[in-house]
Amino acid sequence: MFEHMYDDMENTKVRFVGFTSENDRYDFGIVFTSKFYGKPLVVCMQTGRSALFSAEDAKVIDNIKNKFMIQDEEEATQLSIFFQTALPKVLTGEPQY
Repeated sequence: MFEHMYDDMENTKVRFVGFTSENDRYDFGIVFTSKFYGKPLVVCMQTGRSALFSAEDAKVIDNIKNKFMIQDEEEATQLSIFFQTALPKVLTGEPQY
């Protein structure tokens, strides 16, 4: 059996952003919420994959590559630079998911 943990509704701000490269196209939705330690939910429209991300998480290129199935190192680096400016800095000493 499942234990019910929460069932909340909130009005959120969502940012949609798209990029193209010589090799690929990237479309992301960024859902800003007060949940999840203040980390926005970043959704890749191509893969359907999502992750809770902060600016600090985006500094690690392998996070970008693994979470969103990006093979190209340079493209992942460029997305990392964008996410570092677009996402809030969230500092917590507690383990996250």
